[in-house]
Amino acid sequence: MKIINISIAIVKKNDQSYLIALRPSDSHQGGKWEFPGGKVEENETPEEAMLRELHEEVGLVATDYTLFEKLFFDYGDKQLNLHFYLVTKFTGEAFGKEGQPIKWVSHKALESYDFPEANKTVIAKL
Repeated sequence: MKIINISIAIVKKNDQSYLIALRPSDSHQGGKWEFPGGKVEENETPEEAMLRELHEEVGLVATDYTLFEKLFFDYGDKQLNLHFYLVTKFTGEAFGKEGQPIKWVSHKALESYDFPEANKTVIAKL
């Protein structure tokens, strides 16, 4: 089975809220909430993919970020290498550029949303 490289932006505002988006129901792990992100394209670094996906999905440009966590996750039907970046400064106003619902939620509230299993480990470390 091919391993897919994924980059994810955990966007944190000054008020300690995090940006999440609802995955389309027809996608892998559809109907679950997620942090913005996506596949690392050929000839692209995980960092470049995170920056591109953040802008493509929610219209933000990250200006201060660090690699927060790297992990491998096997969903059975897909194997993923996940690169999570913590974004603490950005420009732009977030909106669902692909029509997806988005919201800012507190750290405590993150636990009440249904995330893909791979994200739960990272949420516990925030």
